[in-house]
Amino acid sequence: MRLHILGSNGTYPTPGRPASGYAVQEGETVIWMDAGPGTFVALWDTFSLDTVSAVIISHEHADHCSDLLSAYHALAHGPFRRPPLTVYCPSPVADRIAGFVRAGEGHALGSVFDFRPVGGGDVVDIGNFEVRFTEMDHSVPTVGSRIQGEHRTLVYSGDTGDGGDWRGLVSEADLFLCEATYQGDPSVYEYTQHLTAAQAGRIAREQGAHRLMLTHVPAHVDAAVSVGEAETVFDRPVALAVPGTVHDL
Repeated sequence: MRLHILGSNGTYPTPGRPASGYAVQEGETVIWMDAGPGTFVALWDTFSLDTVSAVIISHEHADHCSDLLSAYHALAHGPFRRPPLTVYCPSPVADRIAGFVRAGEGHALGSVFDFRPVGGGDVVDIGNFEVRFTEMDHSVPTVGSRIQGEHRTLVYSGDTGDGGDWRGLVSEADLFLCEATYQGDPSVYEYTQHLTAAQAGRIAREQGAHRLMLTHVPAHVDAAVSVGEAETVFDRPVALAVPGTVHDL
């Protein structure tokens, strides 16, 4: 299993650093996972839309799904000839995209994307992968993903706070790709549905994750501080999701 970091900025992109987006690859299977602004162009550095097997969108916030609009225009008006691209996502994502392009009956959106709503407890097969979804602790319907390949398991948190009953998703994962929006004392943040880096480290340690990689770190935050806080709790090296890097699990 191979993980490509397309983007990892929390909340908004900056030059050279798209927002949330990843590509997970094993053999001929390629999953585009979250489509934050800037990730569509980054995806093209390695993959063609002809070779993407499916898309997973964790939730409807723009920093995780807005580049579906770029993909829509490329597929609808570009040279690609393929069946509709399957998009697994909470149902509000499809509504958001359809509303933006004013999709009605017979609109081209239906020939480009095959939206399939998923929620906690759903399991789907995508090529070489089995993907299990769990409801996360966020302000809109959000799913975390446990992606099981032939030999390795990747867990992606999407956006989440510390509440809810989702931690079992992480159990014994080979890599836990976890949001770390905040630093320091979580009690100082009015909005509780994001994690601190230390909370990410604690959950990874308690659930027996083999490796931890932090993502969704905002551009205005010193990422080295986040890594240090997570390492103190996880008690081993912690990686940072850096756009353009590739990681073999």
